[in-house]
Amino acid sequence: MSEFAFELELCAHLESRREGVLARQLGASVADPGGRILDVVCVEPGPAFDDRVALSSAAVPDAAIEADVGTGRARYWKDAFDCHPDQARRAVDRACEIGFFERERRKGREYVRQVARYPDWYSRIVGIENKPDLGRPGDLEAQLRTDVSLAVVDEIVLATESYVTRAHLNRIPEAVGVWRVHREDSSGQGEDGVEIEVIRESEPLAVEDSGIEPLESHPGRTDIAVVAPDAKARKRRRIGERAYGKGWRTYDFPACGTCRPDDSSGATLPYCSWKGRVVDAGSECGTSCGGYEPVSESCSETESPPAVDLEAERDRRTPWTADPDGKRRRQSGLDQFG
Repeated sequence: MSEFAFELELCAHLESRREGVLARQLGASVADPGGRILDVVCVEPGPAFDDRVALSSAAVPDAAIEADVGTGRARYWKDAFDCHPDQARRAVDRACEIGFFERERRKGREYVRQVARYPDWYSRIVGIENKPDLGRPGDLEAQLRTDVSLAVVDEIVLATESYVTRAHLNRIPEAVGVWRVHREDSSGQGEDGVEIEVIRESEPLAVEDSGIEPLESHPGRTDIAVVAPDAKARKRRRIGERAYGKGWRTYDFPACGTCRPDDSSGATLPYCSWKGRVVDAGSECGTSCGGYEPVSESCSETESPPAVDLEAERDRRTPWTADPDGKRRRQSGLDQFG
């Protein structure tokens, strides 16, 4: 199966069995932004998770969190940030838009304050690298060694459909956990057709210590960066916020009658009957596909294409809330001016 289909089906399975939030395709490097992308991230709840749920459905900008803006007296926005004014301006506008800041004007100047203190809402972060076919490993070994040496996440797991041999285990760091994912035609699978067999348990990584991030490899040497604990802590917070705001339902449904929403896994996925699997609309679908069928031709005169609301589904199936109480209070307060 494709890595995309594997990833979505694994996320649907984990969502029904784990607390917290799941997200796909998040950056996990520090010195080289974008240098390492984790396939799946599981962010487990911390002591103030409910406060985060009530705060906003969107990711809070990191610059807004780090700004010298509290819940007490409002501050002139330019004095509250230690970054480029353009970045500060974007952070203020976004923080106000999502309800983390509120603003007021005094003598033509803009002042901001937090509507609530930023909560201690997450605890462990688990990264999952998906590699359905270990016969095509790509840069798997180097990626996992980076995850272990940098240690931005608390644990790292390799998820595969392949039979895992001792040779496979010997090629990856001992701290990496290994899951074999059985689907549909396997015996004893769960209600969603997926069963996870733990081949090797993952080991806790040293998230509170300095990390080593490999940068570029040259003959005979590899350039590295030593990443301080405070930089790792900021990155972990960004991962948590990005995961909370983004989630894992970041896929589209193609405008094709052959692809119909399938919720047999518990989550609605873009299943293509022609390919016989979940498909990535952005890279696999279009009029050039041999199985393409215009939606208008696949529906009868009295039938319309099925509607899919992934945000509502996330709201219904997870602790994340699309319209938290805090946002509703602000919106209702505006009604008096309507």
